[in-house]
Amino acid sequence: MKPYRITEITQKYTKYDMIQTHTELPELSDSRLRALYAFLDQQPSVSKHSELFTVVTSLVQLGMDTHDLIDTDEEKRTEPEMRSRQLKVLAGDYFSARFYQLLAQAGQIDMVSKISSAVSEVNRLKVNLYVRMRQLKVTAEDYLNAVVQLKSTLFQLFSGVLEGTLSRAWLEVLIDISRCEVVLEELERSESPSRFDKSWAYWHVMQEGTEEERERLSLHPNEPAFIAGLVEKYDVRSQLSNKLKQSAEAVKEIAGKLESDKLLGEMIQIVDALLNKRTDYIPAFNETR
Repeated sequence: MKPYRITEITQKYTKYDMIQTHTELPELSDSRLRALYAFLDQQPSVSKHSELFTVVTSLVQLGMDTHDLIDTDEEKRTEPEMRSRQLKVLAGDYFSARFYQLLAQAGQIDMVSKISSAVSEVNRLKVNLYVRMRQLKVTAEDYLNAVVQLKSTLFQLFSGVLEGTLSRAWLEVLIDISRCEVVLEELERSESPSRFDKSWAYWHVMQEGTEEERERLSLHPNEPAFIAGLVEKYDVRSQLSNKLKQSAEAVKEIAGKLESDKLLGEMIQIVDALLNKRTDYIPAFNETR
């Protein structure tokens, strides 16, 4: 397997002084990208394009994630806030457009169409989720599955590029790696009152909490002491940690059935890197290995 250089290559298109000075970009999804690169590199018919396909996917995903950070509130902003917002708009557009140039230069026009269709599907799914959330027609598991789908949809198109067992295993591995990422984000949100609103924990309390708790949470979704009490009462961290463990084990189990020690080793490294982000969780996980 060729060395993994996706992060370094992508930075050529993302590291600009103006962006770094005036705004912040979301992190690249290293786990999904690393997994995609590993799978593509295992198939001889596409391995020569594994780096290109992974780089353009990283740019498209980064473009969508950057646009998601744009504040849509109508309230008046300071000049630095306006500059940051404008740069997010421009940066997201730039990242989204760069994939076309790179693929066109490589003669991969069919892939342009596939990626564009996937982006349209992601946007459709986002609208559906936002509408359901506004209507309060979302359970905690509905929300979790929807966010996993949003994270994985762009990457799912490569199941049509891969063949045989690699194609089938890719879809399964992708969903579970995406689920690990989402659960980790939800664990972080459960520990931050300012990010608690509309999180998995929020929907869980709205589903399982008392009428008084639901009403208070809808009126005061960022109240630190109240939220901390809810997280403790409803065992939020334990439930999410169990979901993280289940998805991590599933990735290893699926990869273990493939006839590639390199692919298995790479999936194990990806999962362990995700788990290492929760240092309080590693001992319990290691005991099962």
